[in-house]
Amino acid sequence: MGLFNFIKEIGNKLFNREGEAAEKISAHLLENNPGIEQLGVTYKDGIVTLSGIAASAEAAQKAILMAGNVKGVTDVISKLDIANVSGSAVKASDDANVKAMLEPENVQYYIIESGDTLSRIAQKFYKNAGQYTRIFEANREVIRDPDLIYPGQKIRIPLDQ
Repeated sequence: MGLFNFIKEIGNKLFNREGEAAEKISAHLLENNPGIEQLGVTYKDGIVTLSGIAASAEAAQKAILMAGNVKGVTDVISKLDIANVSGSAVKASDDANVKAMLEPENVQYYIIESGDTLSRIAQKFYKNAGQYTRIFEANREVIRDPDLIYPGQKIRIPLDQ
């Protein structure tokens, strides 16, 4: 199980009342499903809990970011089981393995700051502004348009090993 923090006042406004939050967040995830089966979403007091089976660690990371980058969400708890290469799943209750899969060394989470562009972020991480497409592709479900990012949004930065 993993806990990820977000900024409550930042993100896509999907719901007006707490009672509709889980349904709206679930629909948002399913609309651009990064690879989650049997998706379950609960919401209470700004905390989203995700359950289901992620096709990969990357799919789980994207689902967490999609849920967290919603206005009104402060934290996302992942109870997602994650399929591994052998076809079996790493259970959400296996904290050490899930943490390693959700926060691998080859991915860094980054919070967008005022004045950032994907090109500027690419320059910072890759020393090449033209690599912004790499960041966009790694966050396609989170960022719909590479020119529309906002301060406080959390994204994945794939790193070279």
